[in-house]
Amino acid sequence: MISTYVSTLLHDTIALITILNPLAAASIMISMVSPVTPVMIRPVAWRATLTVLIASLVTLFAGELIFKLFSINVLSIKVIGGVILMMIAINMAYGQASKARHTPEERDEAEEKEDISVIPLGIPILFGPGVIATIIVLNNTNAQTYGSTWSYILVTLSILLSIVSVYLSLRYAGFINRLLGVTGMKILTRIMGLVVGAIAAQFLIGGIKGLWMEAG
Repeated sequence: MISTYVSTLLHDTIALITILNPLAAASIMISMVSPVTPVMIRPVAWRATLTVLIASLVTLFAGELIFKLFSINVLSIKVIGGVILMMIAINMAYGQASKARHTPEERDEAEEKEDISVIPLGIPILFGPGVIATIIVLNNTNAQTYGSTWSYILVTLSILLSIVSVYLSLRYAGFINRLLGVTGMKILTRIMGLVVGAIAAQFLIGGIKGLWMEAG
């Protein structure tokens, strides 16, 4: 039984880390923070990580309720989340930045900001609609298997583990950028794109199947 919980925890953590894509965010941060020094990177990394943590926990404990107020069920979130993730995955597979995360206009505006940690680095570059959909769907899926309490525990732990990876990626962005280089980042992005695409396909198929059964 414990192995099942651990397996689910690992699955959810890998899914969140892949969709958050902290390595890509670190690369973007490097291009926005000038001059790039540890003194400047450390507070930016901390505030961006804290932003993602708060946004993720709010989504976990209040997201589904907010959608229910608009009469939107989890199956519909699965479908639209799958579409968004598929768009992100396709861009990642081609080694390109996804417009679903941030637009060129947002990037231009960010370059004029003194503090980019919350917007746009925390939201929407790291925490965007794909992450929102993923957290809600993972929590709902786990609740069907383990019950509501264990589901919240598992997804909360997954979020915390993902947040650690986000902070470390941002904190040591300069070192990672030098270590991997442009080619290394592109290769990792393409590999992660395949994982995001697989998750997107699961969301789409599960959501459409569920809606079809409800309609029938």
